[in-house]
Amino acid sequence: MKLFHISHTDLDGYGCQLLTKEFFKTGYFLNANYGLEVKLCLQKVLEKIKEHLNEEILFIISDLNLTLGEAKELHKEITQLNDLGANITLQLLDHHITGEKCAQKYDWYFLDTSRCATKIVYDYLFDQYEGFNTQENTWIKPLVDCINAVDIWLEHETKNFEFGKVLMRLVTQANEINNVLFAEENRNYRLWLLATAARFINENNGNIALDDSIHFIKKEYLKQDDNNNTIDNLSARYLVQTLENKKEELTVYYKEHKGVLTYTLGSISIPANAFLKANSEYDFFIDISRRGAISLRANGKVDVSLIAQKLANGGGHPNAAGAKFEDFTETINYEDVKHYIQEKLKRIE
Repeated sequence: MKLFHISHTDLDGYGCQLLTKEFFKTGYFLNANYGLEVKLCLQKVLEKIKEHLNEEILFIISDLNLTLGEAKELHKEITQLNDLGANITLQLLDHHITGEKCAQKYDWYFLDTSRCATKIVYDYLFDQYEGFNTQENTWIKPLVDCINAVDIWLEHETKNFEFGKVLMRLVTQANEINNVLFAEENRNYRLWLLATAARFINENNGNIALDDSIHFIKKEYLKQDDNNNTIDNLSARYLVQTLENKKEELTVYYKEHKGVLTYTLGSISIPANAFLKANSEYDFFIDISRRGAISLRANGKVDVSLIAQKLANGGGHPNAAGAKFEDFTETINYEDVKHYIQEKLKRIE
């Protein structure tokens, strides 16, 4: 069976995906906040599903409520595919009361406001499948209970609630890996942090023990060898390595020059310089923000101030420049950004 799972971008949302990943082991995962992100994620999953119509498919949406329009369109798409011979099970598992009208209309839309989405997914895995074995459940169930306590604010469950508060900050502040450009890597990081945090639950004052250990847990993940360093330097090294692993996907061209394009990376001076030094075949580095502001860096092979000026009346220095596009539209899809920038670069005379 092929799993597709869209979930929210908070502790509860990632808790849901930790469960499905632990249970099914593999799958296609996406995370979305509300509005445009939900629509884009639904589109991406439907496109991917159409590549696997010869397989049994489970499509889970968790910790997200859909609008009536979104639910109607999704129901139509899945029904049409199943009518053509596909075997798709669609299941939305949520606890937000704003989805009540959708839940009343569609049988695949499960709503229960008394539990957080992670708890709903946990119970669903036991109701519909075999659930977790005893050994797995020794850490999974306590973690679910902590997420449930903080997400629906059960202050009377003092131990779970206080531990859940630390979990919430742990996930919210896991920003060492960019969650747009490296969505899969960031998701894996957050899920690993949650699973690792579970080992503190039954310690004496486990919430304090976890709080004291967050810095070291993060460093444990970001280290690529036995050499210790500051978390900033470890993050920079991890970032450069990730860029190198994905450089072909991130490549753009300006005339005869080869560059790498990132999206929402921010503060690029150190990683851009490190990347260009380590990858001599690349001449420039561009990062674009959600609002269309671009930062450009080079290493003496091309004048990025000239590129910035011709792209969007920007400017700067030969090795460091910037500009802003007024017609850029925010997206969560990197391929859209790459197409936009590459077309702009092609038009430079």
